[in-house]
Amino acid sequence: MQKFDAIRPFYDAEVNEALRASVNHPMMKALMNFSFPDQADEVWKEQLLKTHSIRDFQCNFIYQSLQKVLEKTSDGLSTSGFDKLEKNTSYLFISNHRDIILDTSLLNGALFDHGLVMTASAIGDNLVRKSFLRTLSKLNRNFIVQRGLPPRELLESSKLMSEYIRQLLRRENRSVWIAQREGRTKDGNDATHSGVLKMLAMGSDEANLMDYFRKIKVVPVSISYEYDPTDALKMPQLMAEANNEIYIKEKNEDFMTLLSGIMGQKKHIHIHIGDVLKTEIDQIERENDNTNKQIQALAQAIDDSILSSYKLWPTNYIAYDLLYKTNEYAAYYTENEKQLFERRLDLKIDQTNPILLEGFLNMYANPVVNKRKYQNAV
Repeated sequence: MQKFDAIRPFYDAEVNEALRASVNHPMMKALMNFSFPDQADEVWKEQLLKTHSIRDFQCNFIYQSLQKVLEKTSDGLSTSGFDKLEKNTSYLFISNHRDIILDTSLLNGALFDHGLVMTASAIGDNLVRKSFLRTLSKLNRNFIVQRGLPPRELLESSKLMSEYIRQLLRRENRSVWIAQREGRTKDGNDATHSGVLKMLAMGSDEANLMDYFRKIKVVPVSISYEYDPTDALKMPQLMAEANNEIYIKEKNEDFMTLLSGIMGQKKHIHIHIGDVLKTEIDQIERENDNTNKQIQALAQAIDDSILSSYKLWPTNYIAYDLLYKTNEYAAYYTENEKQLFERRLDLKIDQTNPILLEGFLNMYANPVVNKRKYQNAV
């Protein structure tokens, strides 16, 4: 067994065998019938069996699935900042995290559209416990993040992952996507956890840590959805936290959230690519000689980029005005948009529960609160 076998995606030489083993799986049939509704099963099966690389699988199949998701569950994807990226160049994309599958899938679709290097992407092992999902994730160039380990094993796992990420970026010229924190943001407050950066730092082969972060080209990514299709599903966890209770997931909860994220209505979606953090890292190095302080400062620089470039939607402004009982942002939404949002509140949560109501509104309002720290939130 090779060093990274437990966590890596398939090698291209393994792709065709994995597809042959999965071609008749009912979930593969459902995915392909959704993606190619006018094709007979024999047609896509024949094409799958001719596929011998991850890139071909992504471009010929998953890209079509993504276009169908956008067509059926959104009012479209807009992007900005991709013109700053260079072709045939790998980057470490550190992103806020709202949806289990779509955050990375949409980024990779946009990278493909712009002729840029697509990513290997981190995914928690809790999300791929079903064997077909694990196979699909490895076909889609996901690498596994092992969750819930005891301290010693967690350290070993983090070291292994950091070394794998270094290999991807420095030796394979493969971009990498990783979330700024473990798990999705539930309350709309996007914040980079220093533990993610400390894990990445474990892979450094430089005497000076900031030299390593310069060389792997850190790029903050901001993704925003007008409607979060999993908003109501996040409420039980927020309620438990509000009551200082330990939240225990239901069986299959991650899988149901995954499906809801893909198939639920999102309206508009935007991805913004920030600048490569070079001048920021230069400044961090000048001002901090302590490694922990450097990592804290780097986390802040990532946050500054993500929060200041976050695309706000009418839903964000409506939630802010409802939460703070103001009309400050009334010019940024219509009465009809407000009624639609209030209708969603009625359908999704019990508004007589003040904790639920505040939690739901905060989820949409907090991006406005955060952007106000940098500029007027318009």
